[in-house]
Amino acid sequence: MTDIFALLAGLRRPRLLIRAARFGVNDYNRSRDLRRLTGSRAQLNPSTAVTTLIEEEARIDAVRRTGDASYNVTRHVELLIALMGEARLLTKIPQAA
Repeated sequence: MTDIFALLAGLRRPRLLIRAARFGVNDYNRSRDLRRLTGSRAQLNPSTAVTTLIEEEARIDAVRRTGDASYNVTRHVELLIALMGEARLLTKIPQAA
């Protein structure tokens, strides 16, 4: 679990993307948004969801960095919003001692 938090803490993205995601995180609806962003039909637990979202966000960030015209800033912000929302859920889960 701490590996996930270390990964999240190590993310470095443009300030504008992060600010946009912070504005949207309060409207994040897990049941509505997570399925659409991950493409998963099953309900994912928060740690699996974060791992899946990190992989997808890294992929789209690589597209952004190359300057590819297929980059979708809206999807990138939506992924960051979901990451922030799922990370909040992870902090609420009691840790095993």
